[in-house]
Amino acid sequence: MRDTKEKIRVLVADDHAIVREGLCSLLSEEADLEVVAKAADGKEAIELAKELYPDVAIIDIVMPELDGIETAKQIKAACPAVAIVMLSAYDYEAYTLGALEAGAVGYLLKETSPYELVNAIRMIHAGRGVVDLKVWNRMLQRLAAPKDEGKRSLERLQTRELDILKLVAKGMNSREIGKNLTISGRTVHTHLDNIFTKLGVHSRTEAVVHALREGWLTLDGLRQMETSVQSTGSSPSGQNA
Repeated sequence: MRDTKEKIRVLVADDHAIVREGLCSLLSEEADLEVVAKAADGKEAIELAKELYPDVAIIDIVMPELDGIETAKQIKAACPAVAIVMLSAYDYEAYTLGALEAGAVGYLLKETSPYELVNAIRMIHAGRGVVDLKVWNRMLQRLAAPKDEGKRSLERLQTRELDILKLVAKGMNSREIGKNLTISGRTVHTHLDNIFTKLGVHSRTEAVVHALREGWLTLDGLRQMETSVQSTGSSPSGQNA
């Protein structure tokens, strides 16, 4: 057992250098915290965790190479005692639940104040879970909502429309989606118009956000689909067109 007077050893993983360095600078000002490693992507975070075995790992949920949820899973598998707190700009239910299922004991938004973040690290190290109040309230609202509301919206989408929505979420434009599904770009646009109408949204981004919040799309599902898409020779290159 580590002496309780020793500093809490922290790993920081974020692909944005300004965020990563800012977090490290903030935490280094605290007498009881020590930043022992910083990583720019998921793979690097896993390797550093295995090598240094920090007390707490702060992980961004959206990173290159491996997203935060998969990174958390692999760190917990290799280093079970490492307490993981997910730091995210998003409060989507799919992200929150995915992070907790991956073994994270904390989920904080990047709008969290420095004071709250530092205290959260201390609480997590002491064995307590910490979830941002905004995220927690959204989860409670979701649990209190009519159980079939999201299901009815999903049932209104045809299988083809859901396939298109998944490819939109991967960043494909209409031409790439059409090529992947062997349909014309005009047909893709028609399906998108129908999707927007059924979901009550006005853009591709809104449609994807709606699907993530409802849990129709997950990071795991999108990652598996990306592997399948790449094997066919297609590659996402934006949502223009």
